[in-house]
Amino acid sequence: MKPWLNKRFCIPPEANEEFVYHMEDVLDVYCRPYDQRFPQICMDEGSKQLLDEIREPIPMEKGKPKREDYEYERDGTFNIFGACEPLTGKYFFQVTSSRTKEDWAYFMRDLIDGPYKDAEKIILVMDNLNTHGPGSFYKVFPASEARRLAQKLEIHYTPKHGSWLNMAEIMLSILARQCLPKRIASIEEVKEQVDTWQKERNQANVTINWRFTTENARIKLKRLYPIIEGEN
Repeated sequence: MKPWLNKRFCIPPEANEEFVYHMEDVLDVYCRPYDQRFPQICMDEGSKQLLDEIREPIPMEKGKPKREDYEYERDGTFNIFGACEPLTGKYFFQVTSSRTKEDWAYFMRDLIDGPYKDAEKIILVMDNLNTHGPGSFYKVFPASEARRLAQKLEIHYTPKHGSWLNMAEIMLSILARQCLPKRIASIEEVKEQVDTWQKERNQANVTINWRFTTENARIKLKRLYPIIEGEN
């Protein structure tokens, strides 16, 4: 998986019926009005290397920026699972040392049985990474528990090359820019930084006003739609 800091918009170069189906499906979800019984959640994850300093950086001084040696020491990687509810400005993160099916299953269970325990069903937008799916519940939990968790989700997958349609990716990019420095040495420091950012973000209730609709897509991304013979 690419680090989220390096993600770029990637759109198929030609007509692609699978892309437009999933795109329109997600865009229709974003047009639904708020309903606390059916909260709309976007979920994504991102990974980054842990980098430790070989030499102590020279602190910033008046008129001089902080100076770091160009050499550094790699010390493994970390992963951040992130979920947001764009219509209410709620944000949830979990920092892990790996990104397995088990990690995803526990993160989603914590959401389902935690802040969204009273929801009838969670409307979930995410990419179709092989670890992201109800099958992961069955790898971790007894069948009855896995089924219970799976039935709480209505899943809408973003299309391949369409991760830009996932508002959680935008959220993770902002998180990385605002609170994770270029070099961070330990997963404990990552957890502290992320926890602080999450608390501040939730207190501010920063909502997301998504304005790109299916109607916009059929105009701006017309080249992606298959040409039907006889269509006006």
